[in-house]
Amino acid sequence: MRRSRTASCASAFLLAAACTFAGPTTAPAASNSTALDYVALGDSYAAGVGAGSYVTSDPSCFRSSRAYPVLWAASHASSFSFNACNGARTTDVLATQLGPLSRRTDLVSISVGGSDSGYARVMASCVLPGTGICTSAVARANTFIDGALPANLDRLYSAIRLKAPAAHVVVLGYPHFYQLHGTCQGGLHDTERSALNAAVDHLDSVIAERAAAHGFTFADVRGAFTGHEICSSSPWLRSVEWLNLTESYHPTASGQALGYLPLLTRTA
Repeated sequence: MRRSRTASCASAFLLAAACTFAGPTTAPAASNSTALDYVALGDSYAAGVGAGSYVTSDPSCFRSSRAYPVLWAASHASSFSFNACNGARTTDVLATQLGPLSRRTDLVSISVGGSDSGYARVMASCVLPGTGICTSAVARANTFIDGALPANLDRLYSAIRLKAPAAHVVVLGYPHFYQLHGTCQGGLHDTERSALNAAVDHLDSVIAERAAAHGFTFADVRGAFTGHEICSSSPWLRSVEWLNLTESYHPTASGQALGYLPLLTRTA
């Protein structure tokens, strides 16, 4: 059986995100004695798309109570603003998510860059017959990653530093999607899965480089998800969800709690 996906699920590939509360929220009492002002920015991976338990005040953002920023804030933050939103690009974060940042902000976390790079179009192409169509779409995305994305990230990272000059900023990357030679029957060939994983590597490398240039910490989640990719025996990523295509190719609640959360805890 070949290809059981539609272009609709492509938007879940990377990148996407959670929107804003109507102003900062007060997190549950932190376990430490230090008051921390925490702001979570970014796309669907920061929002918790795929983890369920979504906040209903703005359903288009698919912001989850099981997302790693919410889990981290519950134990560490005295003030928490959750602004990540499904589908957010760097320009969206710049235009709509930076309001809570201030000189009092202690910590900022962000994942963004996949939607900029056109991975919705990549996945739409990869559902079509023919390995060459998929690999060509990945090549076009890589061209954007090398060309326009660094400047997009620079503008956003500079704005974050300007608005939150004292904050520690953690930039979280994206995991590989597939375990090669794994348990999947049908669908993409391993040649295509390998090309998509390599595209994630390329995206993460550019994000890490620009984060370092701004003095931010890059948190590489690929190691945490090793052995838990799609086609593994214990996946922390959703494959195609026909009854809820938005959740396709996003971390599950386990991916948020066991993959992303420990990484943020180590680097925050």
